[in-house]
Amino acid sequence: MNRWTHSASASTGNLNGHALSPREISRRLSLSRREFLRGATGAALGSALVGASPFIHGQTAQRKRKIIVVTFGGGARDQETFAPEGQENVPHLLNELAPQSSFFTHVANRGILGHYVATASLATGVYETLNNFAGVPPDHPTVFEYFRKDLKRPSSDAWVVAPSNGFNHIGESDARSYGRGLGATVILPKHLLSAAASGSELDLNHLLRDNYENPLYTPTLQGGEFELQQLDQILRLSVDDFMAHARTLSSPDELSVYIAKRLMQEEAPSLLWITMHDIDVAHSGAYSLYVEGIRRTDRLVAELWQAVQDAPEYKDNTTLFVLPDFGRDADYDTGGNGFQHHRTGDTASRTTWMMVLGKGVRQGVIYDEPMESIDLVPSLGAILGFSPSLAQGKPIKELL
Repeated sequence: MNRWTHSASASTGNLNGHALSPREISRRLSLSRREFLRGATGAALGSALVGASPFIHGQTAQRKRKIIVVTFGGGARDQETFAPEGQENVPHLLNELAPQSSFFTHVANRGILGHYVATASLATGVYETLNNFAGVPPDHPTVFEYFRKDLKRPSSDAWVVAPSNGFNHIGESDARSYGRGLGATVILPKHLLSAAASGSELDLNHLLRDNYENPLYTPTLQGGEFELQQLDQILRLSVDDFMAHARTLSSPDELSVYIAKRLMQEEAPSLLWITMHDIDVAHSGAYSLYVEGIRRTDRLVAELWQAVQDAPEYKDNTTLFVLPDFGRDADYDTGGNGFQHHRTGDTASRTTWMMVLGKGVRQGVIYDEPMESIDLVPSLGAILGFSPSLAQGKPIKELL
């Protein structure tokens, strides 16, 4: 058993009978993650390191660089992940990937805690205020538009694979200054599966469930989506083969990773964004399914990283970012529902982490300086060489 224990003050929100401020709780959560990871992986503290940036800049390096962003979507708490009592649920992240990574223990989300709007904020570098259940694009330019416009990249070089049909507008914003047609192509595997299974008697409901938080919400799909007929044209995948593989899968995220791997093989995009969502089954109130979702996501992230190592276009040339969109309610918050929801906006819901590994990343290093989720896009811009001029975050200095 790991010798580190979870901070009592971080778990209870008080110290010696005195309530702690949200800032102090956030700091203690970060420190608790740091000490747990140091004990579990032997990682060094980033503040003790000095030296030049590990990233190689210049036009040649930027053209070759591959970036994959995975949102550990659905929100997971420390006690089910990066804490002694949760470590059994993330064996791949903890034992295989964390030792290779720079791990940031203190990532704050100060925006709206809905999955689509939070993911839109991650993708724009601005805390978006759109309706989480509305079929609308982000108000501000996305990372895909900055990337393609500034670097003059084709549409084949920026893709999104999203598990929920409500994410069909995530690839391109409503910002007029960037015009139409500069976003990413969005693949919605469940949309493809639904179209392919139309009229079929196959029971694929476990893969087609679209929204755990609001099961009555059915988004309207229009424009910008990858369509069924493009499976063969672009991914060299017949509808029959797609259906046959889907029948062997147990979750929507597995279907998304399958499509992402195919996309890497056939198109090798330089900017690939994958949104996981299985963990959001927590809204159903079943703790066992929530934990199962965490374990599956842990495994799928490791499988994706292995796919990077197996692909000549990606091996030794890819930087992988893994981060949650937000957390979940703490057990001690009387207004919340613990693991089930993320509605209170408490510190546990807002203080998350980020793991970065691959090309140019310092391995086995932990950083606990506070940062925000909207800092992701400016950091990607600094690495790849584009200017996210309307983003409100700032580049993460430890990655530059």
